[in-house]
Amino acid sequence: MSVSSSTPTTVANRFRWRIVDIVVASVIGVASGLIFLAWNVGYVGPSTLLEPLLPGIQGLLDGPWLFAGVLGALVIRKPGAAIYTELLAAVVSALVGNQWGGFLTLEAGFVQGLGAEIIFLIFAYRVWTLPVAILAGAGAALAGGINNLILWYAGADVTFTIVYLISTVISGAVIAGLLSWLLVRALAATGALDAFPAGREVRQRV
Repeated sequence: MSVSSSTPTTVANRFRWRIVDIVVASVIGVASGLIFLAWNVGYVGPSTLLEPLLPGIQGLLDGPWLFAGVLGALVIRKPGAAIYTELLAAVVSALVGNQWGGFLTLEAGFVQGLGAEIIFLIFAYRVWTLPVAILAGAGAALAGGINNLILWYAGADVTFTIVYLISTVISGAVIAGLLSWLLVRALAATGALDAFPAGREVRQRV
């Protein structure tokens, strides 16, 4: 008697993390953390220019802090990948030091990763298309944006809140969602991701 592809054993194997998954997810997390560090400094100039134009519009600059979870999930395709990579990137940023403090940086990383993770969970970790990647980037941004409003912008008026949330969601969708999806495809085309379904799918189409 044949075993259905949807048996619990098959599902467990599909969701079980391999050593290569842990290693590559860790590399993605650490590399993303280094980008976070650069953006911790780099965002100051653009933020100074944007804030006077329209309060809350600085949310457009949040994307570079949101991509790690989406990128990690698109490559690893396992439950927890978005949270793991985003949180690890935050750990790197916190260890080196930044203006937001260690604990709050870790808390933000977890919340942002969770926002992306929920989207992939909704699709049962089976759909890895561009629209889902964009939704995951937006999810990370929405979760992170609400978190920022509570911690950093408490008492903000309605206009600021709406502008900020719309801005950060746009940034998350484009930078964390679209660009992460394009990066995965570019890496897959080189053969660097052949150990993962994400890599094999792209290579089969080439």
